[in-house]
Amino acid sequence: MTRQELIQQIYEKQSFLCVGLDPDINKIPQALRDKVKEMAPDEKSYIGSTLMSFTAHIADLTAPYCVAFKPNLAFFEAYGWTGLQAYEMLIKHLHENHPNHLIIADAKRGDIGNTSDMYARSFFGGEAQADALTVAPYMGEDSVKPFLGYQGKWVVLLALTSNKGSQNFQLTEDKDGERLFEKVIRTSQQWGNEENMMYVVGATQGKMFEDIRKVAPRHFLLVPGVGAQGGSLEEVCKYGMIPGECGLLVNSSRGIIYASDGADFGEVAAEKAKELQQQMSALLK
Repeated sequence: MTRQELIQQIYEKQSFLCVGLDPDINKIPQALRDKVKEMAPDEKSYIGSTLMSFTAHIADLTAPYCVAFKPNLAFFEAYGWTGLQAYEMLIKHLHENHPNHLIIADAKRGDIGNTSDMYARSFFGGEAQADALTVAPYMGEDSVKPFLGYQGKWVVLLALTSNKGSQNFQLTEDKDGERLFEKVIRTSQQWGNEENMMYVVGATQGKMFEDIRKVAPRHFLLVPGVGAQGGSLEEVCKYGMIPGECGLLVNSSRGIIYASDGADFGEVAAEKAKELQQQMSALLK
């Protein structure tokens, strides 16, 4: 998906919502687990079918209100090969049923160059291709550039995250007063551009979006932390939105997918997504 296609989807849907797909077996509603268990011949089939059924159902019902999905690889990899098969089945389902949605694989990869080559191939060159991948910048240019070698794919580089520990490194300053997250954003623009690189900036960072826009005025920002983590959608838009282009993908995971633990979990998730979409529509206008 190109940058212009993404912008077009945002304004057509009046939404810049990304739905995070983080399937935790222990949080998936019991009604769904019981239903799957009746048909599953063994434990592995039960796990794989539960992960796939839950995430696909959430995606199908929230699709009208979002422009992107972000499956978190850790929640699939935790179940070994069974989980990875469920992830591949989900990606294929999204391609077949929601081809206009951006698919962000949240895997936070980043290693020496030849290893990154393999990571890039696994996410961008295989059958279950994502459109974008979260990447850690700590090892520098040669660990990031392999992901930028695929036409039409996006690198989503970690810049200023929403977790408490972000202060340990990301906010440290050099002798000239430049903070590490600013150096990451400024330096990485020599490797990619606003057509193939986004940055992760946590919603809990608030007014810091103003500083980020000074360094990256036109890049899209993937923004986790709205909802369960307490970030303010209004504040994110006030300081981070690009007029006429939006420039934001705001992610919500737990606040949508686990909004109900009953059999109606999909319908409730859709309602929560719709509420956010309506707020976003007002902010876009």
